[in-house]
Amino acid sequence: MIKFIQYGCGKMSSYTVEYAKDCKMELVGAVDINPDIVGKDFYGVKVTHASEFENLLKSTNPDIVIVETMSLLSDLDEVLTICASNGVNAITTCEEAFYPSVSNPVLTEKIDKLAKENNCTITGTGYQDAFWGNLITTLAGATHGITKIKGSSSYNVEDYGIALAEVHGAGLTLEEFDEKIASADKISKKERDELINSGKYTPSYMWNVVPWIADKMGLHLTDMTQVCVPLTHDEDIDSSTLGMTVKAGNATGMSAIVTGKTEEGVTIEAECIGKVYAPGEVDTNDWTVEGQPTTRFVVSEPDTVRLTCATIVNRIPDVIAAESGFVPTSRMGELKSLR
Repeated sequence: MIKFIQYGCGKMSSYTVEYAKDCKMELVGAVDINPDIVGKDFYGVKVTHASEFENLLKSTNPDIVIVETMSLLSDLDEVLTICASNGVNAITTCEEAFYPSVSNPVLTEKIDKLAKENNCTITGTGYQDAFWGNLITTLAGATHGITKIKGSSSYNVEDYGIALAEVHGAGLTLEEFDEKIASADKISKKERDELINSGKYTPSYMWNVVPWIADKMGLHLTDMTQVCVPLTHDEDIDSSTLGMTVKAGNATGMSAIVTGKTEEGVTIEAECIGKVYAPGEVDTNDWTVEGQPTTRFVVSEPDTVRLTCATIVNRIPDVIAAESGFVPTSRMGELKSLR
């Protein structure tokens, strides 16, 4: 039986834990920082404060830690470093962790080195593993003479918590969005590289997806660009996640388009749209592989949250079996359902 600790007991964790237990995995600990739930029961275990995480790790000796908290690798530095230093596998829904070497190489290298020294594996996965990754590369495998891969996916930031909503600029005025979000891409390539190497770059989710696709397909990226633009609505929208009303004309979120060029002549262009949904809006996932033949596929109204949680559970055996280090799932084979 695989033993796991659930790190982060927020909106998505209930699905993840239920799916894991249904696959005969054993929950041996839970961790959070929210004073309203620390010390309370969580699926038969007591929620431990994050400050006691390393002690919990040593006393329970889990096979893996599931980390469902923040979106940026820098926010997970402490928890992933503790896992790697103690030789415990970790899998996270942190979007940057999907392919982090292109946005925070210094921290990625640090965690990779520790994981190799202590014989464990760290990786990032989630909805993108299947719907922005494996589905795309499978279609590419049925195509001759590919010239371009183009995709667009949208999701409601209300479903994921405040950290994700804030990364998308939800609730900001347009002036604030330009200063805090868009300005990061109004720089030269040299300036961006310096920002990336300093660990202070804020990537959109597709910044880490485009190189994942390239890696899986054996393509070699020569350049990547990113453009983030605010999205607005003509009426006020209440956001329970932000705890505010997003005023008409302010940013409900953003569209981020990442374009990657490769040595092989294949262009990869991927857009993610994350925002507070207006009434009637739903998740979408729309991709096209241009070549012989050109193929388009559209997933109508994917249940992005539960698909993310099922993916993370289904990847656990792959992580345990993988080589040591910070290993992207592009090197772990195809996803398989455990149940």
